[in-house]
Amino acid sequence: MNSLFEVDEACLNWMIGIRRNLHRHPELSWKEERTSQLIADHLSELGIEAKRVDGSTGIIAEIHGLPGSPLIALRADIDALPIREETGLEFASASDCMHACGHDGHTAMLLGAARSLSLERALPVSVRLIFQPAEELGTGAKALIDTGVLTGVQMIFGGHLDRHYPNGTVVVSDGIVNASTDSFRIAITGQGGHAARPHESIDAVVVGSLLVTALQTIVSREINPAYPSVVTIGRFDAGTACNVIAAQALLEGTIRAQHPSVREHLKSSLERIAAAIGQLHGAGIVVEFFDGTPAVINSPESASIAKQVAIQTFGKERVLDMKVANMGGEDFSYYLEQVPGCYVRFGAQIEGKEGYPAHSSKFDFDESALAVGASYYHAVAKAAGKALCSK
Repeated sequence: MNSLFEVDEACLNWMIGIRRNLHRHPELSWKEERTSQLIADHLSELGIEAKRVDGSTGIIAEIHGLPGSPLIALRADIDALPIREETGLEFASASDCMHACGHDGHTAMLLGAARSLSLERALPVSVRLIFQPAEELGTGAKALIDTGVLTGVQMIFGGHLDRHYPNGTVVVSDGIVNASTDSFRIAITGQGGHAARPHESIDAVVVGSLLVTALQTIVSREINPAYPSVVTIGRFDAGTACNVIAAQALLEGTIRAQHPSVREHLKSSLERIAAAIGQLHGAGIVVEFFDGTPAVINSPESASIAKQVAIQTFGKERVLDMKVANMGGEDFSYYLEQVPGCYVRFGAQIEGKEGYPAHSSKFDFDESALAVGASYYHAVAKAAGKALCSK
């Protein structure tokens, strides 16, 4: 292991044990009772007082630095997904849900950072540890923020295991790193009738089919190709029988954008096209939007600190830029709306083994990446504290 790492072999093995325990016993969003207790118990063993966030399964704890030192937050998500595991691992899930997005690893590496930070003397920064529930629902961060978990925090850092990148690497980017995640519903009301007499009806299936096709032109013809964006119809529900023209249809989908202006353009264009097609065919159209998480936007100062830390800790050759735009959502974005911060990715490919994507029933990662994450969090908290002190 690199001598610059802030965690040793014993700490890595400790984190692996925690990760496997959590993986064996995953819990869904807002139901992370055992998970929270395990986190609190481990923090207590380290001499760190853990507190349950009021009305939630979240855990926060604080490692106190020198008097008057800046306060930095480090965040890990703790919830699992409703997926039946098919990895064949010895420590595979014992229930019908699964840590298919690496949150077991995120929790373990933050505990590893807590372990190494707790051994520091004259720590130049105070560190607030945030173990957040319900990231997969996109509701956990906002709920914790509403309870005041960011009070006094001057910067925040987080990260995600990513099998798209080699193990031992850290991906650090300035600016936008994740997309916003809004969803929509389009209800179509036509006029039902006999399939043999379509002229007597307004076919909701035809109207819906035209909508599915037309909505694809928003991204392909209205959005600058330099700005990644997505409009996807994930559900089309219509009809009751093969010889009946459907009177109603329901479309549901998602909108992803990395720029706030594009996010609004996608919504307004969707409404315009839906209304026009409804008018064209004499069908009723009702469009509803459901706001999801905002885009994750790293602040320049925090991203600069993160990149320098990663280079100093792991070497320049192991610090990467994002290969492609990430259109996935992440509720870490809510923290970044409140305080400066940076969200990175930890390469976690398993050498010689096919890499299954996050949210797959066969998802897994190289556990040595836990040492990278813990070392990064330890170092970035100290570096951010020093940077704030020097202002």
